[in-house]
Amino acid sequence: MANSAWSEKILQLLRRMNNFHLPGSCRPHCFRFEINEAQKYSVMSKFSDPPLMWMERAATSLFGVKRYGVHINGYTVSEAGEVSMWLARRSPTKQTYPGLLDNVAAGGLAAGVGIKHTLVKECQEEARIPAAIAEKAHPVTTVSYTYEEEDGVFAEIQFVFDLELPREFKPRVGDGEVQEFYLLPIDKVKELLATEDFKPNCAMVVLDFLIRHSFIEPDAEPCYQEFVAGLHQTLE
Repeated sequence: MANSAWSEKILQLLRRMNNFHLPGSCRPHCFRFEINEAQKYSVMSKFSDPPLMWMERAATSLFGVKRYGVHINGYTVSEAGEVSMWLARRSPTKQTYPGLLDNVAAGGLAAGVGIKHTLVKECQEEARIPAAIAEKAHPVTTVSYTYEEEDGVFAEIQFVFDLELPREFKPRVGDGEVQEFYLLPIDKVKELLATEDFKPNCAMVVLDFLIRHSFIEPDAEPCYQEFVAGLHQTLE
């Protein structure tokens, strides 16, 4: 049987990440940001549409512009068939969500840069995963959500990849965005999802992994359908 307390924690996470349905969402003040040419994002109605314009990443939340990114679930399978997942601990100096758990690698999709190129780049920079390994990652789904915080509205779609890493391979800290990496059994990963130790959207990506790999099943989890719906919101 499912743990009802765990299920409620997961539902709270999904509600938090899909909370832009509230009155009075306009903010009475503006926020400062700096222009960064390397952080230009495409503004488009749908991902398949040509860009209408480009916008600096820091400004997108002020206008509710959709942002796209790539997240990688890094995992290993033992000789006995047991799955463990690699998680990253974000650097304490990160501007957002310092010190929280993250996927093995992830990054925003900058204007004019391909999805697979971004995946390989982030794997190399953040976790020192060689391109020859990173390129074996499989695209599996997207995770989408819209939420509001005091610095703006965040409408995001993440392209999700699964990457089975060799058992002997260990990710290493690369560009300083990660403090350290952990290889954890799935039961421990599931336990951590219900805590405040995870960056929220990364927790959603991991939850999706657990569902797709049948570590969470509908007969055992009464909130299964709500979990799935909360991971795939339609962004208009």
